Amino acid sequence: MSDLNIKIKEMIIKALELEDIAPADIDDCAPLFGEGLGLDSIDALELVIAIKEEFGVSFVQNSAETRKAFASVNALAEYINSVKKGENCG
Repeated sequence: MSDLNIKIKEMIIKALELEDIAPADIDDCAPLFGEGLGLDSIDALELVIAIKEEFGVSFVQNSAETRKAFASVNALAEYINSVKKGENCG
């Protein structure tokens, strides 16, 4: 498990006040919404704000790229890494 994945899981737990869940309980590949972690659209909004605060990364509203980024913890980590990598090239 990467450090970024752990930070993302900790941020999810803190932002959504999931007191009964530990980072190790969240599968890196499991869907964040629906049958996976079971998050909903309100949770998504809270996560967007938390990710911007924690990692300085923004999302385009209602884009396919954003939906793909929120598929799982791994997908979020990939998205954050790609945005951060792009910042270093400019």
